[in-house]
Amino acid sequence: MSTRNLGRSVFGNPANTGNLLTPEEANCLLEDWVPNDRLRLHMRQVAANMKAWALEKEGTDELTARKWEQAGLLHDADWERYPDDHCRIIIEELERRNIDPHIIHCIASHGPSVFGIEPVTKMDKMIYAIDELSGFIHAAALIRPTLYEGLEVKSVLKRLKNPSFAAQVSRNDINDAISRIEVSLDELIQFIIDHQKMVS
Repeated sequence: MSTRNLGRSVFGNPANTGNLLTPEEANCLLEDWVPNDRLRLHMRQVAANMKAWALEKEGTDELTARKWEQAGLLHDADWERYPDDHCRIIIEELERRNIDPHIIHCIASHGPSVFGIEPVTKMDKMIYAIDELSGFIHAAALIRPTLYEGLEVKSVLKRLKNPSFAAQVSRNDINDAISRIEVSLDELIQFIIDHQKMVS
């Protein structure tokens, strides 16, 4: 039985604000918890998009950008091993490690219709928007002989209108996420194409 609705809205301890895993710790957790290469790539792509957005669009400092990156890197860490308890297990692990509550809340809010947690901060809202689109755009790139090279926004938009393509990606979630941010769908698609194509 699925227990994905988290049933609470407060995560972590405010006293831990500013605490992050080191890059080595975060990558070790990723490697240990996520055997699937494709899922690890997705998480790294979301992380790269999140960090780039924080730096380029929000003008954050490096520490804040690392928070965005870490939320993106770990948001699906428990999905493969604990699908019915995603993302409860990774939240509990990060709380045990005394990680910044903003990172934990961001992870908790990356699927509000599933986890019951509304995105509040800009970081929350952007992981929600980037997560679904990142996976969809990667699927669109994979069917092209040149992958990301020459991939255009209009091609992605056309495939979004085809419900049988990458059918597991919720168009409703994409539309809901875009409605929460002051960014057009076209702009975000282009940003993701530009930034995740370099992640391997």
